[in-house]
Amino acid sequence: MIAFEDALEHVLVACTPLPAERVTLAEALGRVTAAEIRSPVDLPAFDNSAMDGFALCTQGRRIDAGREFDVHGEQAAGDGLQRAAGEGAWSIMTGARLPDGLDAIIPVEQVEVLDRADDGRVTRMRLAAAVEPGQHRRRAGEDVACGALALPAGHWIGANEVMLLAGLGLAQVDVARRPRAALLSTGRELVDDPAVPLQPGQIRNSSSPFLATRIPAAGGEIVLRETVPDEPAQFSAALERAIDAGAELVLSTGAVSMGRFDFIPDVLRERGGEIVFHKVAMRPGKPLLFARLPSGALCFGLPGNPVSTAVGLRLFVEPAMRVMLGLPREQAWRIPLAHDVGKKAGFRLHQKARLKLDARAALSVELLAGQESFRTRPLVESTVWAALPAEVDALRAGDPVDVFPLAHEAGVMLGAQSK
Repeated sequence: MIAFEDALEHVLVACTPLPAERVTLAEALGRVTAAEIRSPVDLPAFDNSAMDGFALCTQGRRIDAGREFDVHGEQAAGDGLQRAAGEGAWSIMTGARLPDGLDAIIPVEQVEVLDRADDGRVTRMRLAAAVEPGQHRRRAGEDVACGALALPAGHWIGANEVMLLAGLGLAQVDVARRPRAALLSTGRELVDDPAVPLQPGQIRNSSSPFLATRIPAAGGEIVLRETVPDEPAQFSAALERAIDAGAELVLSTGAVSMGRFDFIPDVLRERGGEIVFHKVAMRPGKPLLFARLPSGALCFGLPGNPVSTAVGLRLFVEPAMRVMLGLPREQAWRIPLAHDVGKKAGFRLHQKARLKLDARAALSVELLAGQESFRTRPLVESTVWAALPAEVDALRAGDPVDVFPLAHEAGVMLGAQSK
């Protein structure tokens, strides 16, 4: 057995960043920037009004309430360049370009209309409040200046980033290529088709749909997905198909423990694979295997129980994908326990857990009932994984522990973007 920290280090040093590729902005969601992106334009592109109202020229001085002005023009959103003349005002709409010569806006609610034209347009008004120079004026480049850093390299692109890049007029983005993954489920007891009735001894394959959902969400691409019986020759053939499909990550489930049908280590050796480690001092997921194949692909032999699969994916496969995508290594959150807990020393425990806020808004982590590796229902109530260190046999309420969100990209979006 190998310690969790040593096992993870072996995985991370085996990974290298993938090359960049150019995608359209519509394809960029959930991708990682391969290089920094600098703005090609000012955003906003021009000075504009922050609200509906009237634009004035203050000449750098406060205009007191009570002043009256003729309204010489009207500027709506989408209108082009206009030049104001004299000391009058212009009616202006939110987002409309500020006419040259004017520098401040008073909201429509803070004026008294004195006269209107036959078509309803305001022609004269009185200030009901003072106007300060530059008020309610959005300046060109105030959000992002031309040439300024918009996104750094190694940055996860979410919906907010798509909004920013669209505003900058970027139609294409250079991103890290997605890691290519193959999913191989093993077990003659597994049934993939939910329409097929179960025979005695059979179970639904829940790990494969889970992995097929998580891998793309975590930044990867699935190139092969198969379920094979407990036959070494069939698994070896499926492994060959995975390599032919270009898989850089091969994730298998089952057949890595100590039973007569746990054949994966032998098949990997027969195919020239190097087993880096097999068995980690953790629960669930102790039988986890990590190997390098002659093709360069990394093979993760995940235990068959669904929660063991989830732990192996979250704490080993997803960190590997982060390196391949050019993201920084993940840092655990340190959060105090909500209650006392006992455990057996010698194993690092990864526990289904959820975050709690007390009446004073203090954050803590609560371990859930049903920690066995076959119990999937508690995962629905979980928001995080809590890691209890291997060397201790008891922890007290208030003791800090390592905590990881259920998905690595959730941690990215919550503030661990760039370090």
